[in-house]
Amino acid sequence: MEKGNGETSSNNNNNSGLAIMELANMISVPMSLNAVVKLKVADAIWESGSNAPLSPVEILAKIRGPQGGGDAENLQRILRMLTSYGVFEEHVVKDGSQRRYSLTEVGKTLVTDENGLSYGSYVLQHHQDALMRAWTMVHEAVNDSLTEPFVKANGEPAYNYYGKNPEMNSLMLNAMSGVSVPFMKVILEGYDGFQGVKTLVDVGGSGGDCLKMILEKHSSIQLGINFDLPEVVEKASQIPRIKHVGGDMFDYIPKGDVIFMKWVLTTWTDDECKKIMKSCYNALPEKGKFIACEPVLPHHTDDSKRTRALLEGDIFVMTIYRAKGKHRTEEEYRQLGRAAGFTDCKGFYIDHFFTILEFHKL
Repeated sequence: MEKGNGETSSNNNNNSGLAIMELANMISVPMSLNAVVKLKVADAIWESGSNAPLSPVEILAKIRGPQGGGDAENLQRILRMLTSYGVFEEHVVKDGSQRRYSLTEVGKTLVTDENGLSYGSYVLQHHQDALMRAWTMVHEAVNDSLTEPFVKANGEPAYNYYGKNPEMNSLMLNAMSGVSVPFMKVILEGYDGFQGVKTLVDVGGSGGDCLKMILEKHSSIQLGINFDLPEVVEKASQIPRIKHVGGDMFDYIPKGDVIFMKWVLTTWTDDECKKIMKSCYNALPEKGKFIACEPVLPHHTDDSKRTRALLEGDIFVMTIYRAKGKHRTEEEYRQLGRAAGFTDCKGFYIDHFFTILEFHKL
């Protein structure tokens, strides 16, 4: 019996040690993803839908063309590690002399579509030098929550920094589009909250792409107002039935039957969210509706992929954008809405990451 207990204790210690070693080396995962996106590995394997298993040598030949070059062994090391996380599927010859790789469903998210979008931009955007500098200072968000780690590492807030670096700003916009377009397709298939709307206001709508998708689905909407900062909307292209309006959401929001925003509240503090939501409340008529699409945390913590993605995103917000900006639970959003005057909040869990929150005005 004692031997058995000793073996159990030893196994537990081994598993615990392995677990902490995996966590300590976890940076290998996102940085290897970064590498395969930069190398365009997913596009090389996918090749217009063939997804035929390729060896590292064959992948490099497709990437680099006739000039060749590159270290196939090191590429294989990266592919093997990402295979263990379900990004690639490994095909091994019986004698183990050669390994080939195809894309899993996860890996396919890195394939560039006909519009030049993929989740690849989201991967690259998260691992630029300025952001990596901030990650070494996450503990500072605990020591001093008045200043974000990004500011301490780079001397100014992230959005200011992006604004001075066109390449970074462009990558961020592509990253947001790469995530938002699939989500908007899901929301338009499974959510009917835009029916019967005549005037729809999209707050923080950037170039108006999401608003355009909504109007294309709902022809009954007579006018879509794309509301964002003046310097943002002045660069927006003209779109039928859409009016671009510049302004500050803390001061006012254009009036409409429904106010819509996506991935906006997350990067603001509770007090700032109350002000934004109050602006929404003031812009709505009686029986009007405010629709917010945000990452919403579960009440209980578990080890599911969804919970981990939401909690990891929460730390990203804390580190890069606002030390007191955050992902919230549905109940926390409900309380913010009530403080702004809305009667209640109803959550629609249609997407794997974003939740649709409806706030109603009596």
